[in-house]
Amino acid sequence: MPTVASLPRYRNDSASYSKVDYAGVSRYLREIGRYRLLSAEETVHLTRLVREENSQWAGRELVAGNLRLVVRVVMDFQKCWMDNFLDLIQEGNLGLARAVRKFDPSRGVKFSSYAGYWIRAYVLKFIMDNCRLVKIGTTQVQRQLFYRLNRERQLLSVQGLEAQVPVLSARLKVKEREVEAMGQRLDNSELSLEASFRGEGYGEPGLTLAAEGPGVEDYVADQEVICRCRERLEAEIGNLNDRERAILGQRLLAEEPCTLAVIAAQFGVSRERIRQIEAELMVKLRVILQQVAV
Repeated sequence: MPTVASLPRYRNDSASYSKVDYAGVSRYLREIGRYRLLSAEETVHLTRLVREENSQWAGRELVAGNLRLVVRVVMDFQKCWMDNFLDLIQEGNLGLARAVRKFDPSRGVKFSSYAGYWIRAYVLKFIMDNCRLVKIGTTQVQRQLFYRLNRERQLLSVQGLEAQVPVLSARLKVKEREVEAMGQRLDNSELSLEASFRGEGYGEPGLTLAAEGPGVEDYVADQEVICRCRERLEAEIGNLNDRERAILGQRLLAEEPCTLAVIAAQFGVSRERIRQIEAELMVKLRVILQQVAV
């Protein structure tokens, strides 16, 4: 079967019909037609074997007997299955296997109804993860909006109301900024930053993006100030005594500063004395940097 890596993007246009693997679809439908449908009594018996005895044989029988159910559920997604029918079938089969493992026959729910829920959930997640190059539903709120936003818009339109963000936010019980963000994602398609605007030679969208951070002028000015500060500091180092040079090199400019105790031991003084010298040195450096900045 096709893999997610080779997945073509969903497109609801006439060109997509040429991509349908009719031979693969027909072959798959013929293969699942070899498995007989299960009666209600057989389904109940098999689900109990899976639940009570963890029977792998019963699980395989349940999956094989409900492969047609997966096809029926996938057929509801007509906007997507023309391009990716077998991919959706594959995801639906995973949902069916999940339903077999989790189904509890004692709850009085039909297995087909329970399995349909899991099949649909897996298919919807696959569509959401692969319908765009950039994922549009990575959180629970975004997934909820992915499934319900357009439907709520249509309901409001039928009722003669304008689908404004505050109204949608109240009906869906999510924040307005979440509605705005998902609306922008659903209403706009991806655009490659390397694609040309109008054929060759007209530039690319990536070249029009504003650069983050300071402008060229600010960068040059900052580099000039840094160079001047470095030159002034190098000139002032010659005027420092041994203790000040040690504190500057081993504490203020070092990636892993030494402790006061280490430097105090080098010069045979107390840590407090080294702390005082460091404070005085900081004052000197601050004055130097202020003069350079001016």
